[in-house]
Amino acid sequence: MLYVKELTRQFGINTAVDRVSFQIDRPMMVGVIGRSGAGKSTLLRMLNRLTDASAGQILFEGQDILTLTGRARRAWQARCAMIFQQFNLVPRLDVVSNVLHGTLNRRSTLATVFNLFPAEDIHKAVGILDRLGIAEQAAKRAEALSGGQQQRVAIARALMQDPAIILADEPIASLDPMNAQVVMETLRRIHEEDGRTVVANLHTLDTARRYCDRVIGMRNGRIVFDGAPELLTAQAAREIYGAGADFSEAATSTEIETLERADKDYALSMMGP
Repeated sequence: MLYVKELTRQFGINTAVDRVSFQIDRPMMVGVIGRSGAGKSTLLRMLNRLTDASAGQILFEGQDILTLTGRARRAWQARCAMIFQQFNLVPRLDVVSNVLHGTLNRRSTLATVFNLFPAEDIHKAVGILDRLGIAEQAAKRAEALSGGQQQRVAIARALMQDPAIILADEPIASLDPMNAQVVMETLRRIHEEDGRTVVANLHTLDTARRYCDRVIGMRNGRIVFDGAPELLTAQAAREIYGAGADFSEAATSTEIETLERADKDYALSMMGP
């Protein structure tokens, strides 16, 4: 389905992604983890063709998408939808219009300028919002919504493209633990119910274990771990994050249960023997 081969991206003398290779041969939910600067975001941006690769191949159903230009490149970006950490919504537009922007790649310039949408697309957008539990927010401006709601609007916009692959670049990094859980559960449900591949950049080990079928760990632009979540041991985590024996998984966590456990352990340690 998707084959990444020796993918490399250089910025001057710096190598952000260094000869990365992996294959996804069936729909699954993949978590890409690693510290800031590991190359995770650059990898996703190359997969979506927002950033050009310096070398390598990205094959989807046998076609090298790095060779696509113009309309073919835009068609690929519709099939490989992107969700961003900062939502990338138009704040003053209503929620439905933001979702309908997922159809811009197939609309005429005139329709885009005057913000004209077919009734069929409007009904589809509202249906997607209902599926994600935020249909009652449809008429509100995007800026009036909470962060978690805005991220679900961004997911709805991606679904309007009917993509085969959804790329999520740090989708919960700016959210509180409760909203982070809702967003991750939404992405997981989309994968399971629709059979879509989801690739999400994540900072947190527990989130990757809980929601992903497979975890790829990156360090300094290279893959240093690729396997099932249950193989993500403390030793593997130290290798991914370049940490010593005192590495604490709770330090990477946004999961409510892990944070509560860490707070309890800290309180007990302060009480002394």
